[in-house]
Amino acid sequence: MSTYIYGTKYNPVDTQIKTWSVQRTLDPLVAQVTSLISDQPSNKRKGRSKRAHLLVANIIQATENFINKASEIAHENPDMRNDLLQSMEEVKRTGDQMAVLSKEFADDPCSKPKRQQMIVAARALLTSVTHLLIIADLVDVQLILKSIRLVEDDLQHIHDASNQEELVHFYKQYGKDIVDLSQYAQRRQHDLVDRLEQENLAAARGTIKRTSMMLLTTSKAYLRHPELPYARENRDFVYNQVRDAVGVISAIMQGRPIPPTQTLKLDSSLSSVGDLTRALNEFDRIVMMKPQKFNEQIIRPQLEERLESIISGAALLADSLSTREDRRDRIVQECNAVRQALQDLLDEYIQYSRKKSSDENVNAKIQAMQTKTRDLRKQLRKAVVDHVSDTFVATNVPLFALIDAARRGNTQLVEETAQIFMEHASKLIEVANVACSMSDQVEGIKLVRLAAMQIQHLSPQVVNAARILAARSTSKVALENMDIFRDTWEKYVRLLTEAVDEITTIEDFLAVSENHILEDINLCIQAMVERYPDRMY
Repeated sequence: MSTYIYGTKYNPVDTQIKTWSVQRTLDPLVAQVTSLISDQPSNKRKGRSKRAHLLVANIIQATENFINKASEIAHENPDMRNDLLQSMEEVKRTGDQMAVLSKEFADDPCSKPKRQQMIVAARALLTSVTHLLIIADLVDVQLILKSIRLVEDDLQHIHDASNQEELVHFYKQYGKDIVDLSQYAQRRQHDLVDRLEQENLAAARGTIKRTSMMLLTTSKAYLRHPELPYARENRDFVYNQVRDAVGVISAIMQGRPIPPTQTLKLDSSLSSVGDLTRALNEFDRIVMMKPQKFNEQIIRPQLEERLESIISGAALLADSLSTREDRRDRIVQECNAVRQALQDLLDEYIQYSRKKSSDENVNAKIQAMQTKTRDLRKQLRKAVVDHVSDTFVATNVPLFALIDAARRGNTQLVEETAQIFMEHASKLIEVANVACSMSDQVEGIKLVRLAAMQIQHLSPQVVNAARILAARSTSKVALENMDIFRDTWEKYVRLLTEAVDEITTIEDFLAVSENHILEDINLCIQAMVERYPDRMY
């Protein structure tokens, strides 16, 4: 039967250890009990086991230490006193039973029935101690949950503030409470056993840290200019981001599933290998089969279907506007070469099945096939670098044009520059995803996708901040809000740029950069010959 302790659902039969601190505390007792259970008496003589008696004494002492520590925790946390006392009684009962049975076993270590009784008692003791440690661990959980409730109250007060004075007052309290929550959550994050929970907690903490100042500026802008719908959208966007992040922390603390949100997508799909890379890896794996296992009716359509899927993905990359014409031609050539290499390999497999070929010939065709897929990968990676080099240059220009139009109060120009800015943001995200498609660096891919996701969510709100400033160009609050969104945007773009660089190989970048430099030089020479100075840029 489950009970609620400090707002946290706890199941008495659940012995899953979620923190390293509980694990480390339990490990010595587990080691001692395991040593006692596995203690093998000498075959030369029967009688008392001195080593077993020593282990028994250590186990009894360790059990007493657990009870004493739990008693201190119960004294300091009266709300948990009953649950701790109940668990302590169970530890004492199983500990006493273990002490009696283990002493009997130590006196007669060759007795199988006594060994079996002691093993049953040992399991009961470890289970009861684990329950006690988990309940004691809930003290830290409750501390975090109390901090979460304070922050949630602060957020609601900020949301409901009716004037600037109230807002500043509530925000100051929020600042104090959010620092406490961040510190508690950080300690908990490092203590969690589950890596995904660690990453989700870190992401939530990062969101809270990045949006705290935006929460103030958007709220001030809304209170000053409530007649502007963009001001409300700005405020609600940031408020929801902070609320969702706090909700993630709360869910992790209580062992509940993380609720789906629009602003925080935290799942394993973020760190999956790129589509094209995964397809090529799987294709290479299937190709590397033993000739004896080749079945034409099954393998031929399977490989041909997978290859056509790869070529379709390569064609999308080749046909993109940022792909150079010579690169497009090379990709097409490599795709045709891979097609031909596959047919040659399949023919060789068929000849082998008819006893008309050898292992050496098949292996030679496999190597030729792998060479062609490797060449295709190389051209695709270079195409990715083409995209990155063209897109991640002067990334702030559309943003500055948008802000300049907003400062002038030119609402029509703001809408025109906003469209350019949004197209630029979409291009950054598109190219980042293209880079992920040709990478197998799981952690790097995750960083790229997280940064791209943040830019995707932030971009419309940068435009809204500009619209607020354009509508109220003399407003200090609107300008302050615009500056915060500008700084946040620039930070996210830097993060995305660095993350994309990490999953792009330096060899491909240098090779492509050399081609780009030669291309620019040739254009300059052509402009000089044709006497078109405007083309020299």
